[in-house]
Amino acid sequence: MRKLVYYVATSLDGYIAGPNESIDLFAMDGSLVEKYQQDLRDFDTVVMGRKTYEFGYKFGLPPGQPAYPHMRHYIFSDSLTLENPHDLVKVVKRDTSTIKQLKQEEGTDIYLCGGGAFAGWMLDEKLIDILIIKLNPIVLGSGTPLFGDSNTATKLNQLDNQEFEGGLSLRTYHIHY
Repeated sequence: MRKLVYYVATSLDGYIAGPNESIDLFAMDGSLVEKYQQDLRDFDTVVMGRKTYEFGYKFGLPPGQPAYPHMRHYIFSDSLTLENPHDLVKVVKRDTSTIKQLKQEEGTDIYLCGGGAFAGWMLDEKLIDILIIKLNPIVLGSGTPLFGDSNTATKLNQLDNQEFEGGLSLRTYHIHY
């Protein structure tokens, strides 16, 4: 069975974006970013919430187009409509059955591209298998929490920890529900 992997950058105080969705303080280059970009090639499917998909518009993503051209996209939203979406882009209702079905299909692990509220819902539903954090040595103080407003408590088993220049690290965990 395929695993759902939440692979995300976070600050030391647990935010994936700062106030007003700012990502300005996060590392945008260097060997950790290069590793992340390489690792994305290993996924054939991405799931995300509407806000994360629309966040791509700020960086030139045309509505309806895939953010990752080699992956099938499942955008979970009850309100997003796209005119003439690319064949790789599907908008689906927020429902656990879609994720469970994707996990049963043949293919690579599934990339969860956030955001915080969507990841929190998936944590509450016990759907995330692996958490990979690109830990940035920054404190944001407020913004978008790693797991939104989820109150789910769970244990993690650390699988790997890699250190990079500038105090960055990549931490991989298995989630135990």
